[in-house]
Amino acid sequence: MKLRIRRLHDGVALPRYETPGAAGMDLRADLAQERILPPGERTLIPTGLAIELPDAGYAAFVFARSGLAAREGLALSNGVGVIDSDYRGELKVGVVNLSGEERVIRPGERIAQLCVMPVVQCEIEECETLTGTERGAGGFGSTGVR
Repeated sequence: MKLRIRRLHDGVALPRYETPGAAGMDLRADLAQERILPPGERTLIPTGLAIELPDAGYAAFVFARSGLAAREGLALSNGVGVIDSDYRGELKVGVVNLSGEERVIRPGERIAQLCVMPVVQCEIEECETLTGTERGAGGFGSTGVR
């Protein structure tokens, strides 16, 4: 499939897959200057990009970059960003600094990854009961898997 991408101004880097087996394309910070993010603070980082997904059968998802999250504490403020097929505005990445130190976000820095995936819009059917399973209503950790 083709993903149509619009640069919102000159000099914006297109996302790309960094390895042949990569599931996500790296998104870069479209900043004129460095942005300092104190510990525990959140900010929106522009990417300078807008996308066009082919139809409602696809959505784009923004995920944290594993290394930034694990080593430096830079995570997404909303967990995962969801980009609907009919959105045409600028992609912005909400980040939060979970480390105990200031984090400098540099212009052009790879800050997140974008994955395009098929999605299904379900027909809702309200019911009084649900089909039973062995697990049933057992909550978090109820399967005994650790």
